[in-house]
Amino acid sequence: MSTSPSSLPWLFLFLFLSALFRSSQADVGSAAHYSPPYLPTACRGSDPSQFPSSNLFGSAGEGIWDNGAACGRQYLVRCISAPVLGTCVPGKTIQIRIVDRALSSVSRPSRKDTTMALSTTAFAAIANSSAKFVNIEFQQV
Repeated sequence: MSTSPSSLPWLFLFLFLSALFRSSQADVGSAAHYSPPYLPTACRGSDPSQFPSSNLFGSAGEGIWDNGAACGRQYLVRCISAPVLGTCVPGKTIQIRIVDRALSSVSRPSRKDTTMALSTTAFAAIANSSAKFVNIEFQQV
């Protein structure tokens, strides 16, 4: 197969645009944080085994709650911006497990209507813990 010299720029343009716009499965949303007590949860009640040993977990906002189907789902989460510069931990991505529904959690999130509320440990891993909320990129795994 030979390529004419006039088609080479189009080929390079196609390859460049393909790399630039490769499909991403990540979504953008926001995350608040919430503190103990974490039990009981909407997912598995008072069962402490639902929490990962890393304490990287969260409660689902209404946008991802999915009538309870979110229980047990795992997400990669990273902070991408916040109202105050320097809030995000650069380059840090964590994996969290959904264990509750933010709307009905025992402990109230630091901000309402976010995509998810993260445990204090999870939030502090990606952002300054004094922030009320951050903007995140998240992807189900």
